[in-house]
Amino acid sequence: MARAGVTAERLTLAAADLADEVGFEKVTVSALARRFGVTDASLYFHIKNAQDLRVRVAMLALAELADRAAAALVGRAGKDALVAFANAYRGYAKEYPGRYAAMRLELDPETAATSAAARHSEMTRAILRGYDLPEPAQTDAVRLLHSTFHGYVSLEVAGGFRYSGSVETSWYRILDALDALLKNWPSA
Repeated sequence: MARAGVTAERLTLAAADLADEVGFEKVTVSALARRFGVTDASLYFHIKNAQDLRVRVAMLALAELADRAAAALVGRAGKDALVAFANAYRGYAKEYPGRYAAMRLELDPETAATSAAARHSEMTRAILRGYDLPEPAQTDAVRLLHSTFHGYVSLEVAGGFRYSGSVETSWYRILDALDALLKNWPSA
């Protein structure tokens, strides 16, 4: 019988919190069971296995970041939208490093189709409409923005910039450079 109060949703949130505390790679069914004061076996009433738990955390993180980015974009366009989106992304990664790491989990195509990942791409494309980029340039620009944000944030969260001047100044200079590039996108 399932322990009262333990649900798949509560396990997912607890796993996400644990990921933020100790790192996504250290989230295990055993660690989660200890947190709830139950045996590992009792959790399998709510989750299939450790991979299912990891996917649930990834799906949660994708949805949380999509909601945060969408809220940041309301009423914004052009550079203002670009900066708001980038800051939402960066802020989430810094506030929730374990959840952010979970978003990098490779999802099978069926699961990915039901995740909020598509919302991230749609929001990025909405920002790019303000720059009047046609396809296939839009796809290239989506990849550029996501890889730039991810690369910068990953290095920052890992402490990669701690000895090299103002991280804030660099972030905003990069956003200025991205804005200038998007306004002057090279033709095919």
